[in-house]
Amino acid sequence: MASGAAFFDLDRTLVAGSSALALAGQFHRRGLLSRRELFLAAAWQLVFTRYGASPVQAERMARRGLERLRGLRVVELHELVISSLTPALKPRLYREGFDLVERHRTRGERLYLVSATLEEVVSTLASELGFDGALGTTAEIIDGRYTGRVRFSCLGKDKLDAVRRLAETNHIDLAHSTAYSDSSTDLPFLEAVGKPVAVNPDRWLRAIARERGWPVLEFRTTLS
Repeated sequence: MASGAAFFDLDRTLVAGSSALALAGQFHRRGLLSRRELFLAAAWQLVFTRYGASPVQAERMARRGLERLRGLRVVELHELVISSLTPALKPRLYREGFDLVERHRTRGERLYLVSATLEEVVSTLASELGFDGALGTTAEIIDGRYTGRVRFSCLGKDKLDAVRRLAETNHIDLAHSTAYSDSSTDLPFLEAVGKPVAVNPDRWLRAIARERGWPVLEFRTTLS
């Protein structure tokens, strides 16, 4: 018999700002980003944390991030993400979001992290937090190195399709599931579940949530 689950977006929902941009310092230390690029990443992190991103901006961010990976070996990125968990990613987790995850877990619900962030980041963090699975953007890989091109973008309608496939495979009833997101780009994903919740919503999603009577949560306190 199918049961419900809890689906969490990552950036500005469980993590303050962008998880990908939080890795900029590690990239710089390994010589993968210049000082100027590090400064620009920090500036965009401030803007994104406060205001979010439009669908066009979100797609542009994802594309530029993948372009920076061109030529990098998969094992190198994996090592970088693992080494960044404690200093860069976990301190940015919202305490309120972490507590919410635990409440769903206590009720026996399955937990999934679903994000447009690169799958290597999403799955590593999901494993660290004890989630049951994760979906993220996947990059093209040839001969063990990133080409800088997208293979699957976990955004908009594509994100919805991926969630539906996951639900079918794992016998999840979306009508009895909860989804949390900050972004209007996730509207198809939010509309697919019985209990959509806007977390730190951008202005577009805030207006939609107000119109439809969806709950709105504001997370402010991080684990750092």
